Amino acid sequence: MKTMDDGRVPDIVVSHRDHDRLAALADAALDTLPDLAETLLSELNRATLVADAHAPATIVRMGSDVEYETPDGRRRVRLVYPEDADIASGRVSVLTPIGTALLGLSSGQSIRWKKRDGRIESLTVLSVAAPADGDA
Repeated sequence: MKTMDDGRVPDIVVSHRDHDRLAALADAALDTLPDLAETLLSELNRATLVADAHAPATIVRMGSDVEYETPDGRRRVRLVYPEDADIASGRVSVLTPIGTALLGLSSGQSIRWKKRDGRIESLTVLSVAAPADGDA
């Protein structure tokens, strides 16, 4: 689960369309990627759901371009479904620790999350560009 520096869990917002598709994706991944699937389901269960047309442009949703900062520097990525992932192109799967950590956050939010190697990492979302039509 994602936490802020003070240990609280940040509020996240997810559109109904993303929620439905991601819940199905996580359910399908429970046998092959149980830890990631359970983390994604946990995030989806605590998210505030909004109508697709009312999803704020400032929240990270599927297809969003996100700039974030970690102690190692800044990075810009696009949050995508696993079949569209390409780390060399900056296309990060939602079924990765960083992808799940970013989902639903908004500009200015900071979180701490667990990396694949078990280390805790912190990041701050600097900017979010809403997905172009057809990218979500």
